[in-house]
Amino acid sequence: MYNSKIVGVGRYVPKRVVTNFDLEKMMDTSDTWIRERTGIVERHFADVENGETTSFMGAEAAKQALKMAGMQAGDIDFIVFATLSPEYFFPGSGCAIQVHLGIPGIGALDIRNQCTGFIYALSTADQFIKTGMYKNILVVGAEVQSTGIDLSTAGRDVAVLFGDGAGAVVLTATEEKDKGVIASRLHADGNFMDSLAVENPGSGTRPFVNKEMIDNRSIYPKMNGRYVFKHAVTRFPEVILETLAAAGHSLNEVDLVIPHQANERITEAVQMRLELPREKVFRNIHKYGNTTAASIPIALSEAVEQGLVKDGSLVCFAAFGSGFTWGASLVRW
Repeated sequence: MYNSKIVGVGRYVPKRVVTNFDLEKMMDTSDTWIRERTGIVERHFADVENGETTSFMGAEAAKQALKMAGMQAGDIDFIVFATLSPEYFFPGSGCAIQVHLGIPGIGALDIRNQCTGFIYALSTADQFIKTGMYKNILVVGAEVQSTGIDLSTAGRDVAVLFGDGAGAVVLTATEEKDKGVIASRLHADGNFMDSLAVENPGSGTRPFVNKEMIDNRSIYPKMNGRYVFKHAVTRFPEVILETLAAAGHSLNEVDLVIPHQANERITEAVQMRLELPREKVFRNIHKYGNTTAASIPIALSEAVEQGLVKDGSLVCFAAFGSGFTWGASLVRW
């Protein structure tokens, strides 16, 4: 039985930077209000009009990951693409990224688990490799959310949080016993799905899209912020400790925790509950906002670049989001 090892990681963020001061011109908000509640200073918005789509950004991140891995796109056997914002309602971005990379014909799977998408994608790819079905898998998390949020005062509580970007990793089979993905744990509870959701368009209405949806603003994300916060600060530590226990490791052995970058206040609360020093919990939300499925691979790329993750490092990824879904993966670099 093989282990699956991360051998390459990359990221891509759009050139357009949108600061809190820029948002002040679009809605009734302030830089101080946003910083105090979220820790976010700026985020990036994609230039979709000129082709900066979800799959394009995913491909650019993938090219970096492939370069680090010393591989060509043709070496990839399978693609797992996590996103809530594909450029088409269907087909998914897993197929679209093949065009950018020039690798049609291999299998491609889309994961729709929102903020926990990368954890679900990584765990899925890990199982394909462990069972010997594939050798080299491209795992991508990418989002263009700026086109789907309400950039007005009515939508400010959600709109100030999100940004666009992409991250990718190359997973490969290895016979090294203590390398790669050691353990993952995944959870979901649909009882809370309405606490963070986009209701429309969807197959529960006829016709699928209508003017009423635009007028009643149900095409935009809605969130019960306090409720999400309450559950997140419980589930994050819970699933991290559960995954560590499954792997036979303790928290003090972990070199770095890379949480989904949802909100700086959530990250602070999780750090305090786990009694971890600040330097052991990575954060970059101040630069990118919440990039949903892209946030963990973007953060991992930066952590590697900064020398925080190196050969032998024990790293824990964790996420919580819409669904509710939550999960964690423990990786030996």
